[in-house]
Amino acid sequence: MQEGVNYYVPAAVLAVALLAKLPALLRGWRSPMIRTVNFVLFLPCAGFVFSAPPTVSLVNRLSGISNLSALLVHCILTAYSCACLVLTEHWRGDSRADTGTRQRVRGWIRGCRLVIAAIVGLFCLGEAPVERPRDFDTYYATTPFIREMLVLYLLAYVVAALATTVVCWDWTVDISRNKGREGRTPVDGSLRVGLLVLVLASLANIIFGVFKLTAIAARWAGRDWDALNDSVAPFISTSGVMVGFGFLVPVFGPRLIERVWQPFLTVVALRPLWRLVRHQSTASRNRVLLTTPWYSGPEQLLVYRMTHIHDWMLDLCAYCTDEVRRLAHRRAKEDGFEEREAVALGLAAMFKAAAHDRARESPADEDQSVLAALALRSAEAQHRGLLVAISRALPAAPDRAGLPGRSLARGR
Repeated sequence: MQEGVNYYVPAAVLAVALLAKLPALLRGWRSPMIRTVNFVLFLPCAGFVFSAPPTVSLVNRLSGISNLSALLVHCILTAYSCACLVLTEHWRGDSRADTGTRQRVRGWIRGCRLVIAAIVGLFCLGEAPVERPRDFDTYYATTPFIREMLVLYLLAYVVAALATTVVCWDWTVDISRNKGREGRTPVDGSLRVGLLVLVLASLANIIFGVFKLTAIAARWAGRDWDALNDSVAPFISTSGVMVGFGFLVPVFGPRLIERVWQPFLTVVALRPLWRLVRHQSTASRNRVLLTTPWYSGPEQLLVYRMTHIHDWMLDLCAYCTDEVRRLAHRRAKEDGFEEREAVALGLAAMFKAAAHDRARESPADEDQSVLAALALRSAEAQHRGLLVAISRALPAAPDRAGLPGRSLARGR
């Protein structure tokens, strides 16, 4: 069993991905894309299982046919190459409404059926009595009909991998070109990453096929280049895992970005504002509110963080002077900032001054604090994501000493 670990591990990875997609398959079996996605995950998984030396010996022993497992693997890899192309066609056809998608898919499927039928026929015509679980291709490279079967399957495999590489790369280039005109979204980013991974996986498949063909050609020339055949196992193992990853990233990537990565970045961006408005006495009064469950995900943590910041900001308004906000906002506008940035800078300057006054226990005038609270609520209603903007504006926000006006010298 130890000698099959290199095959069973990637098979297990693909099986996990397949199980993750199983609910979608049961719900949307009628969708050609969903069916093809599951085939793309299932076929390499089956290929790894049937390629493992322990499985090869088991299949041959149970069937009574020497090297039957090799035939199964060759047919599976051919079908897998076709499935990758079909999925890419469905994938891109859905995004671009390409009317020729169905015709191209049918053409690839017909070609795959013909190649598989030819592989089975050539295997039946040839003779392969000696079981070769590891070097079937090179051992029978000069055997009539078997050599034709090997060349046919490897050429089909390389051509399909090359076509997949070209299609995925062209699509990646199209996404990069459209990014500047339409703006980049999490879907585009995940799709681009998935396509790049598929390009690398297809290149690994091409290397696999070329090495195999070279080793076979060397046998025809009377040379022993079997080391090439032995060295391709890492390529096929890596490509199988990468293909599963490449097709799953566009499916789960946008959701992970939206629900995990973006909330995490927002929590990090809010940290300067959180540290500024937080006060020990306030934290003691709100101890129950501040308790964040240990199992909280980034989304829930962000809700807690924003709720706490907002409550602390309202408490801090008792020390806020609206005149500071107004002057800082005016200076930002004079310096050429956009309205949203100027609003954030004004509020950031006001809260910096308020935190200083709170440390000195010097509350603001009641009229000024009321105006500050009203200005905060008005800004929140007009500008989305204001808390993050204020937090990012804190380093550039001017201190009270840097603003004009004698009325701002309070508390010195």
